[in-house]
Amino acid sequence: MDFKILLEKITPSLKYVARKHLLRGFYSEEDLFQEMCLYLWQHYGQGLPIGINESYVIKGCEFHLQNFLRKGRPKVALTSLDELITPGGSQTLADILEDKKAVSSSGIENKLTVDEIMKIGLTADEKAVLTHLLKGSTMREIAKEMEISHVMVLKHKKNIIKKWRSKACPVPKLF
Repeated sequence: MDFKILLEKITPSLKYVARKHLLRGFYSEEDLFQEMCLYLWQHYGQGLPIGINESYVIKGCEFHLQNFLRKGRPKVALTSLDELITPGGSQTLADILEDKKAVSSSGIENKLTVDEIMKIGLTADEKAVLTHLLKGSTMREIAKEMEISHVMVLKHKKNIIKKWRSKACPVPKLF
């Protein structure tokens, strides 16, 4: 099948997929659509989708888009408040940022810092997962680094959240 004909047939479905994943990233619908078209063009050059039905091609484009959005998101860069802003300067981030603790103290007692979260009874693996999450790593990147499955990383993350919630918002005992 000619690439142009194939693209004309599946364009409405690809645009639907692009709209469906629009909120997961910083890209416009047209950017996502073009990314899927580029992916399809690269695979078409390798001989695909000969003998493959259109729904399979669309699903392949959607899987590529999901991986693109997962890997393409910006990573969080952690820095210290005591770190100098310029190499030879004397100002730190703490000097520039306002102290919000002094402004609003309501509800601060219920919030936990990262150090306090690390001390709420997390296992060594849960602490490692939390450290990687704070760095902005994806589940699969953490799994590869720790040499465990991404499902296990997800379980550790759920345990961290459960322990954090029980510590941050303790349920009052009735009896």
